[in-house]
Amino acid sequence: MTDEAIQVRTVADGVARISWDSRLVAVDWGVAVDAVRRDVEKALTEHGRVEAHVAADDAQSLRVATWAGMRREGVMRGVDVDLVVFARLRTDTPVHEPGGFRALLNSFLPRKRAISQMLVRDRDDRVLLCSLTYKQDWDLPGGVVEVGESPQLAVSREVSEELGLTIPAGRLLLTDWLPPWGGWDDALCLVFDGGVHDAEITDEIVREAREIRDAAFCTLDQARERCADFTARRVEAALASTSDDTGPTYTESGR
Repeated sequence: MTDEAIQVRTVADGVARISWDSRLVAVDWGVAVDAVRRDVEKALTEHGRVEAHVAADDAQSLRVATWAGMRREGVMRGVDVDLVVFARLRTDTPVHEPGGFRALLNSFLPRKRAISQMLVRDRDDRVLLCSLTYKQDWDLPGGVVEVGESPQLAVSREVSEELGLTIPAGRLLLTDWLPPWGGWDDALCLVFDGGVHDAEITDEIVREAREIRDAAFCTLDQARERCADFTARRVEAALASTSDDTGPTYTESGR
């Protein structure tokens, strides 16, 4: 049953694809893992890559692919069913070594998008807000943190790229969790203190025209008029944290 239930075929130069009968998993999950792992290693003697396409709703087979040492690479959307793509390369660090096991875990553990924003105030306690080209409502300056990038450095980079301002990010004021919304997955928004500046700093702004329509210091009332409701709540919570000595605040959609 074990040998017959697993198929390995060459699908491209140096690439093999392995698949297995769901009955193999049903009989004994541990046996299935050992059998798939063995056939992956065997196929790697003749191929540089061995991959598996597993139905996203087949929880047991997803576990088999993972614990057989194949790294999760992503999801291939389908008409009837989405397929999770797994693969192992001949050059991958063996799973029994610490680096190989960490890479395996890293391939399938949850990842969360991070957004860094900066709270820049003038001496009247107004907040610098940006009108963005890709949405109607205004927002704090900042953007998405790149892979492997420090959130604190990311927000200063974004402010420099989009507004032409050099403002080092200060302490963390707020961590705001954003639930899934409008086609976006959930995310963490980190708001850092950009300090207090003369209102004339806006004269130094050099807008990145593809993303920024306008930028201006706004009162809280103006923020409530111009921003989405959750953004206005985030601005208010971040402002409150500037005078709070207890440390950063945590909110969900600004609440």
